[in-house]
Amino acid sequence: MPPADPAMAPPPVAVVAEDLAGMRSQAFGLAARAGMAPFFCPVRARGLWRRLPAAWWPAPLRAIDPPIDPGSAGLVFSVGGTGGAVGAALRGGGRRVVQIQNPRMRLDRFDLVIANRHDEIAGPNVLLSRTALHGVSAERLVAARSAWQPRLAHLPRPLVAVLLGGSNGRFRLDEAVARGLAGQLAGMMRQDRVGVAVTPSRRTGVHARAIIGAALEPLGGWVWDMQGDNPYLGLLACADAIVVTQDSVSMVSEAVAGSAPVMVAELPGRSRRIGLFLRDLAQAGRIRPFAGRMQDWPVTPLDDTIAVAEDMRRKLGLDGAA
Repeated sequence: MPPADPAMAPPPVAVVAEDLAGMRSQAFGLAARAGMAPFFCPVRARGLWRRLPAAWWPAPLRAIDPPIDPGSAGLVFSVGGTGGAVGAALRGGGRRVVQIQNPRMRLDRFDLVIANRHDEIAGPNVLLSRTALHGVSAERLVAARSAWQPRLAHLPRPLVAVLLGGSNGRFRLDEAVARGLAGQLAGMMRQDRVGVAVTPSRRTGVHARAIIGAALEPLGGWVWDMQGDNPYLGLLACADAIVVTQDSVSMVSEAVAGSAPVMVAELPGRSRRIGLFLRDLAQAGRIRPFAGRMQDWPVTPLDDTIAVAEDMRRKLGLDGAA
């Protein structure tokens, strides 16, 4: 077999960010939709730097571990405030930087900034999206449905997938909140005769997960035990409806990318940005509040990542379409 034509290979893009799943998924999802080959360059603060905002670091490039090869990529995706400080320092010398999320510094330090509408920023180099960037494409959902439908066939229909987040700096999902949510989900199973499959996240507390399982499993619900294959994408693909906790913009964004109606479970706490995000999706008819009952209404997938990828390629003058 002749060697592949290097000119046909997807162009590489360095992803510079803290080693957090949500940040990686946004950057890698954008890269996949734009036809690029991402590689990860984690940013790790050391010593006294941990106590300083990344914008104040005296030598931000030293926070990339391992160091990025200057010739390895002419394009960088930086993510978040910490990644943005490093991305701004990388820009120049023929290298272009696309910042994902509000960098909380001057926007003209980047070639492009891709943010959400609820970030409330604007500028000639800013692209805005209603949802977080992600890689949950129609093709991936079709493949996940084929793989997971047989594994979920024992659950009653309609099937409600529950995406559990966890406590963070804005919202709380502790044992007391878990008991309330578990009661709502169990009530829905009894009253609406639905099947329920739950996938916790890394942020879901062990005790909260146990409370949900103890309430739902005796009724025939299934709660992933965090062992073996992650069912997250399979549940997005197979569910007839989805309940997702409001703490994660990424999870809500991935949920509305499919064809199931999405109900958002409120948590104690407050975030102006997430409130604006959810209001936007509610006005689009894509989400409704979860009130302890199965709801069904006609929806269409809502996914801005493809359009953002195409706009990015056009603004950067890249050949071809995403």
